[in-house]
Order: sequence, then C-alpha cells, then structure tokens
Amino acid sequence: MTDHSHLSRPLAVPAGRISRFGRMGSLAAGVAGRMAFGGALQLGQGRRPVARDLLLTPTNMRRIADELARMRGAAMKVGQLMSMDTGDVLPPELADIMARLRADADFMPPQQLRDVLDAEWGAGWRKRFARFDVRPIAAASIGQVHRAQLPDGTDLAIKVQYPSIARSIDSDVANIGRLIRLSGLLPDGFAIDPYLDEARSQLKEEADYHAEAAHLERFAALLKDDPSLTLPELHAPLSTGKVLVMTFVPSDGIESVADLPQEQRDHVMYVLCDLMLRELFVFGAMQSDPNFANYRHDPDTGSIVLLDFGATRNVPPRLSEQMRALMRAGSAGARGEVAQIVAAMELVPETVDEPFRACILDMIMIVFDEIRASPFLDIAASGLSQRLQQAGEALAIDGFVPPPVPMDLLYIQRKVAGMFLLANRLRARVPVADLMAKHMDHT
Repeated sequence: MTDHSHLSRPLAVPAGRISRFGRMGSLAAGVAGRMAFGGALQLGQGRRPVARDLLLTPTNMRRIADELARMRGAAMKVGQLMSMDTGDVLPPELADIMARLRADADFMPPQQLRDVLDAEWGAGWRKRFARFDVRPIAAASIGQVHRAQLPDGTDLAIKVQYPSIARSIDSDVANIGRLIRLSGLLPDGFAIDPYLDEARSQLKEEADYHAEAAHLERFAALLKDDPSLTLPELHAPLSTGKVLVMTFVPSDGIESVADLPQEQRDHVMYVLCDLMLRELFVFGAMQSDPNFANYRHDPDTGSIVLLDFGATRNVPPRLSEQMRALMRAGSAGARGEVAQIVAAMELVPETVDEPFRACILDMIMIVFDEIRASPFLDIAASGLSQRLQQAGEALAIDGFVPPPVPMDLLYIQRKVAGMFLLANRLRARVPVADLMAKHMDHT
C-alpha cells in the first residue's frame, strides 16, 4: 500500500474488460504509430532507426506511464515483481516507468466510489457512519483507503477495491506482457512468463479481501503479546470480499524514524528484521511486500505499526530449512557448502555457466563476510549496497541472463531486500549475526 497524501487526481478506473482491453490496445497502437513516424523521420535524415530509441521517446514514455497508472492492477504488480527496487530485472527505462507507477496513483472519483460501496453495502450506507472521508489517504495496485468514523467514535481505515479489477486480471497481465515484449528491452533469453504468471496469481489472491482479513487476524494472534508491534483490528461486520474495514491506527511514516537518535533507529530495524526471521522460521508465513508504506511508527509508544497483509504467503518448510542451512554455512564462511545449498534452492542452479556462478557466489559471500566482520551491520556506512550493485552491473555487461527463481524464494528475496533498503534509509545498525544465531538454533 502506498501512502498518497500527494494523491494525484480523481480519475475513473476503467471498469469493463472491453474498456480496459481497448485502452491497452489503443496505447500499443499509438506507441507503435509514433515509432513508425519517428522511424520514417530518421530514414528521411539518412539514419537507420533503432527500435529501442524510437520507443523511449519522452512522449511515448509519458503516455505509457500515464495509461498504466490509470489501469492500476496488473501494471503495478508486474512492475513490483520484476523491479523490486534491487537486483533490477528490468532495464532502467522500463524500471523508471514502473517506479512512476509506485509513486503516482490517481484515485476513484466520488461517484465511482459510491457505486462500489452501494454494491457492497447497499444504498444508504452513509447512515452507518458519523463521518466518511471521500478523498482517500492511500492507494495501491488494486484499491484505495479511506478514513471513516462510526457513531460510537471508533476510527476506521476502509480499503475499497477498484471496480472490476478482479475480473480483468488475466487480460491485463497478458496485455502488459505484450507491451513489455514490444519494448524490446528485455535481455535475450530472459523468461518473462514466470513473472507474468506470478503477477496474475498474486493479484487474484490480493483481490480476495476475505483472505486478507484472515491473514490480518492470523498475524494479530501471532503477535498479540509483542509490545513492539501494533496491528489494526479487523472490523468484520462491514468487511466484504471487496471492502476491508479495520481500525485506524494513528502513526507516522516509517521514514520519520530516520530523524530519531541512533539507538531508536537501531531498535526499529532490529524489531523488523527479527520479525522477518520469525516469519521465515517460526510462523511459516510471511507478509512478502516490503513497501515502506506498509510499516509505520507510533512516536508515542515507539511501536511499529504493520499494515497490508494482502501479499501474505506460506513459507514451504523445505525452503525454511534450506534458508537456515544457508545461514549456518555462510556464517561459517563455508563457500563450497553455500554453493551446494543455493544450487539445491535453484537460486544459482548448476545450469548457470561456471564464471557467472562464481561471480554470484562472490556476491553472496561478500554479504556473509560483512556480517561476520562486525557485531553490527551498518549498511549505509559499509558501502555494501554499492559493491553488490557494481558486481550485478558487471554480470549484466558480461551477458548474464538470470534464470527464473522459484517464486517462493523470490518473495523471500524481495522481503530481505526491502529490509536491507529500509536499514539503509534509516541509517540503522543491525546485529545481523546475533539475529541469525538466534534463529539458526531454533527448532
């Protein structure tokens, strides 16, 4: 869920499948037409046109980003899965478009919002509330969030799904795949289909708000005795498959922690990293979307507020054990054992050419070496991000095409990368070795 105190403008979400298909078709046709016109101009100037350069004109880039932002749903989800802020799968040009989708979201006009809520709650639903704010406070790929208050004074956060998003998922994902292939920007041999299949599958799961309500209640029960973490409470009487109603928890954006003293910044990251390891090794379930907006901070209690459980996934026990074995081998500096484990996990399968495998293993060992070198991992000060980025860029320049990563592992990578980025943003020091030791011995 993305915080949108700066939400763009009210703009109706295209609701019908034919409407959505037509918009995507006209987008592709418009882009292709401008490419052809630009190519003709270049030929007239005696230059050989390059498809990549023709696609990436400012006009085309803006039109693609505008239209995908309006579509919401699949466009945002594919971008999240494929770029995920680190280890970018997408080239910079496409990643820029997807980043724009994470940053900008138009919201439903009041009439469209009213139509959705009339369908879910019946006419006259406003009488149930002392106050209902029509302008949303946040937006995401499949819904937007509104504040409201019950007559008894209970403050609520109400997540409302965009109309027809669930029914249009299959065609949306197929169209996004066509657009990405049209771009010609993916490396030769890169398999995009697993990412598209996963985007389709996860969007369907996230479009089921009954399932998200169950995940929220599950995590509330698991964390009920942890004073460091706060979750909103489900308000079941008003929740449906397309409207999720929770208590509103006053809090600040997690980035506000960056202004606190070092000790408090360190504590926040300790709590979040420990939670991630408990999800992986104890709960067997992980909230796999590390978007910063899903974490907030209560300055009065120091508690971290957890939001948005739509992307919750069960962790297969075998993968949990492999991750524990990887931590043990890495902590011991046992490179050969690490190589065997990551091959078995299909993170670095043996089908990858040996020079590339060696480079990736180097990157993995760089992380473990840094963890062993100091009681605290200070990501911002260590230069670890830059070293890993340079190594990744060198692999890309040498022609490495990443093999498809098993999706359960991809989501764990995504969560780990999100914690890495947040620690960097907050300039926090994390006792990673101690945290790993605590969970390596857990049975």
